[in-house]
Amino acid sequence: MERFDELVDRALALAAGPADRRVLLGIAGSPGAGKTTLAESLVAALAAAPPPGLDAGWVAHVPMDGFHLADVELDRLGRRDRKGAPDTFDAAGYAALLNRLREVPAPDAPPVYAPAFDREIEQPVAGSIPVHPACRVVVTEGNYLLLDDPAWRAARAALDEVWFVEIDEALRTERLVDRHVRFGKSPDLARHWVATTDEPNARLIESTRTRADVLVRL
Repeated sequence: MERFDELVDRALALAAGPADRRVLLGIAGSPGAGKTTLAESLVAALAAAPPPGLDAGWVAHVPMDGFHLADVELDRLGRRDRKGAPDTFDAAGYAALLNRLREVPAPDAPPVYAPAFDREIEQPVAGSIPVHPACRVVVTEGNYLLLDDPAWRAARAALDEVWFVEIDEALRTERLVDRHVRFGKSPDLARHWVATTDEPNARLIESTRTRADVLVRL
């Protein structure tokens, strides 16, 4: 799929089931492919047109990036130079949150809080994203939603559908370098990090695209 309105319609169709359940939609793709941009745009479009009786909070965005391991733990494990690889995330914690979000709570229940990833400090921050009881659609996005690995299968099993985002490779790597520079790396270090860390991860992620329910070409 390439048209955004078709993606919105597909998400709405997923959400058209019983009112006593939540839909969890995943968006996967390589670093720099545009997962976050698509997720944010989709959430904004859905929030602007809630079903009768609901408000904009009927949809929530819960990125996988909040489950990055903190640098102090990556240092302890000796994995900080590979930050962003599959084993530098709390995959079990992410799957546990997704399964918790599947359950629709009582209307007067407190929000479920999800972590976010703060790019200014390059660290996960707990309790950043509230998912309120009225939420009926959760859009989550991340690199490894389709990875056929024991640590990640539980996350995929919790999702109703997963889309895979693709983009021109040269543009994707250019975006990655620009992002690293924007958040503090020198241009040379940014290019080195992309070549030695991000791109090996990207090759692994690309190998999972055939497991997606929908391919999205941006």
